[in-house]
Amino acid sequence: MCSVVEMSIAGLSEWLASPQGEYVAAWEQARHDQLVADIFGFNALQIGMLECDLLRANRMPLRFACGREGGEVRSDWYRLPFAATSIDLVVLPHALEFAEHPHQILREIERVLVPEGQVIITGFNPFSLWGIRRFLTRGPAPFPWRGRYLSVMRLKDWLALLGFEMQLGSFGCYAPALKRPLRGRGWRWVEQAGERWWPIAGAIYVVQAVKRVHGMRLIQPAWRDRKARAKALAPVVQRSPEPLSVQPHPAPGGARARRAAGDR
Repeated sequence: MCSVVEMSIAGLSEWLASPQGEYVAAWEQARHDQLVADIFGFNALQIGMLECDLLRANRMPLRFACGREGGEVRSDWYRLPFAATSIDLVVLPHALEFAEHPHQILREIERVLVPEGQVIITGFNPFSLWGIRRFLTRGPAPFPWRGRYLSVMRLKDWLALLGFEMQLGSFGCYAPALKRPLRGRGWRWVEQAGERWWPIAGAIYVVQAVKRVHGMRLIQPAWRDRKARAKALAPVVQRSPEPLSVQPHPAPGGARARRAAGDR
């Protein structure tokens, strides 16, 4: 039985094959390649949008893709088949804005992530030219215009309630939502102008957050712990000042007495 999330993203594959979809997918793939390359651990999970391998630049030994069709894991995204605190990295592209219960997806991700685990979320920006088009669209609409776009600030609040700390965020895809996106010099000019003059108005955003666990004590190697305890218990020894060398003063008349004794 297909999940509510998967049913609501019908048309994603067809859209990704269109000029608009290729434009967005190229930017997201390049951005994920940069972000996941330096995230380490054992288990990484991509939820949805299996047409793009957003974990290809990651070096974890086990990388899973979760979807209704295809991928190593076929599951309802509201109930992931993973033990608590077992995943080091979760990549979540365009799932929240097309889910009936986006909070439940985030709670499930928080459950499976290890402490200090990371999540990377991609979404459509409501405060962009694409967001304006989605707002003006009425009635049944194809992907991606029927989603409930989430702003970065709202997403940040949701993550904070679950104990996540946002590390960074970036925007991209500044060209308008045309059937045939700008290419060549026109495309490069629009992207450069957007990054400089209206950086938060990109059609797509990607945010990276870390799961924080308050009161958690990081475990260090035993030899380092013993060394730290020994250093803390060591007595404080201050170096004594070197004694001053004092030259004795000759007694009054001492030289005269010695000469007199010699004369005798």
